[in-house]
Amino acid sequence: MMTRLLALLLCGLFAAMADGASGAQPASNADPRQQVLVMLNLPAQHFRPGGNDAGSYGDAAGRVARRRVAAQLAREHGLTPVADWPMPVLGVDCYAMRVPAHQTPEQVAQTLSHDPRVVWAQPMNVYQAHRDRHYTLYELQPAARQWQLTALHEVATGRGVRVAVIDSAVQLDHPDLAGSVELSENFVAGRANVAEAHGTGVAGVIAARAANAVGIVGIAPQARLMALRACWQQSNDATLCTSLSLAEALDFAIQHDAQVINLSLSGPSDRLLARLLDAALARGVTIVAAVDGTAGGGFPASHRGVVAVGDAMNPSAASGVVLAPGRDIPTTAPGSRWAVVSGTSYAAAHVSGLFALLRERNPSPSASVGHSATAELVLLPGGRIDACATLMRAAGRCTCTCAVGRTGPPLARR
Repeated sequence: MMTRLLALLLCGLFAAMADGASGAQPASNADPRQQVLVMLNLPAQHFRPGGNDAGSYGDAAGRVARRRVAAQLAREHGLTPVADWPMPVLGVDCYAMRVPAHQTPEQVAQTLSHDPRVVWAQPMNVYQAHRDRHYTLYELQPAARQWQLTALHEVATGRGVRVAVIDSAVQLDHPDLAGSVELSENFVAGRANVAEAHGTGVAGVIAARAANAVGIVGIAPQARLMALRACWQQSNDATLCTSLSLAEALDFAIQHDAQVINLSLSGPSDRLLARLLDAALARGVTIVAAVDGTAGGGFPASHRGVVAVGDAMNPSAASGVVLAPGRDIPTTAPGSRWAVVSGTSYAAAHVSGLFALLRERNPSPSASVGHSATAELVLLPGGRIDACATLMRAAGRCTCTCAVGRTGPPLARR
């Protein structure tokens, strides 16, 4: 029994190789399940170990004869030779042969096994390494539990919603982002446009792909990203932007119909940027910004109409700030990697993703300077966002267990 099992394993392994010893060329696109393995007797006494793993035969003529037998069997049964490999430890030559579509490997193997020239024959089996194909970093994402992300995605995924990520450079071909970026522009002059940590991480939180068996799941995995590089990463990992680079990116986002703009940055008030923010708000664009540690939360988060976001684990003292997950967040990183990050930048990215879900349900919110999309959010005491209740209110139903103690009107259950 063990001998036959070992023959199966070895023959199955080598049948998948381009057999240099035999010269047989396997059909690379052939289904191995439509093949049989045929064992022909190999007299052990004629095998002599050589300088390679396969050894050598003292009677080359004997092997030629066995190949002739294999070719004859193939012709008789309408089979196509795929590969062969000598297995002297078992005393057999193993031949893989493709079975015609109108026959089953089980039937052919049974017939061949009754042929006196054949030691035994069997169908080619296929084995699978056991790993959970759906296991990713999803289980480590705070939003998976706190925001009931799976339930949210039963209602909306951000499909087709355009989200502008105004940040440092995003790795466009990251396994979790490939195909998610609709537009990419660089507004930073004189610096190499290479993937950078902050922009790549923010983009991943917002729109990392779902169901690709790697990495994380974005809050809005089917959103269409605009990767607008207005910032750059310095050697000390600090990420900086200028009024001009941000203004160019904002102008581009507005002209290209962004529905949500994420600004995971802060600094001094700026007239040019303020005017552009007002222009975007007047067009119904939702603008989300991260707060900093200053009393007012920093600009642009402090600008009227902008959704100011802080870290739920480290609440801001500024008024009007909503809180989202911002601590120990797994996300995408340059070099097709993933990293765990913290900060209000990533809390803001969560909220931008949530608004992408809302815009899928309600593409045209009320538009006016000073109107804040914050009113669309259902908040718990202290300012934490109840993401489930927020989306279910927009959808007019509640399909997940919405948090107790939310503010706002009761949700209709269906």
